[in-house]
Amino acid sequence: MFRAGLPLARPGMRIGLLGGSFDPAHPGHVNITEEALRRFGLDQVWWLVSPGNPLKLHGPAPLDERVARAQRIMRNPRVVISDLETRLGTRMTADTIVALQRLYPGVRFVWLMGADNLVQFDKWDRWEEIAARVPIGVIARPGWRMRARFSRAARLMWRNRVPEGQAKRLPDCFPPAWTMLNVPLNKQSSTAIRALAAGSEE
Repeated sequence: MFRAGLPLARPGMRIGLLGGSFDPAHPGHVNITEEALRRFGLDQVWWLVSPGNPLKLHGPAPLDERVARAQRIMRNPRVVISDLETRLGTRMTADTIVALQRLYPGVRFVWLMGADNLVQFDKWDRWEEIAARVPIGVIARPGWRMRARFSRAARLMWRNRVPEGQAKRLPDCFPPAWTMLNVPLNKQSSTAIRALAAGSEE
């Protein structure tokens, strides 16, 4: 039985998954999402606003606040803002992907990440399982292109790389498969926005 409150998707749809704390969501998230929709030929992107990132030392703002801000900043009807991991009871990306593939058989999911996340991807819990389950779309961000290209995960997955010029076939590739896009970069970061907000309150 399908769980209430989860996004709807049909078999054959190509859906990008962008996970993170979104603390807060900002124009950089919008930029990489719209580039991913266009250049990977996706039908939708789901923002998975997480309960918390195990790799970050400090907890994020309350989940409902982060979801509300994400809904205000992202107006594209093909983007779904979701607290799906909370609804599924998953905290690790690998567990979230397993649950989604069980709930949505036939949907072609692509895991989306910034190039900065590729640098630390080999430190993620069961990262090799993630790569074996879904294609991965990497979006270049300021200062991270070269570090991502020569990261440990990129080196280990190098022979599974899909050339950027063939990015639209990534959702149809049998994993492991990954592509890194060079996109017009938006330099706003969540950290900078939080710092500005803190300064305005002093």
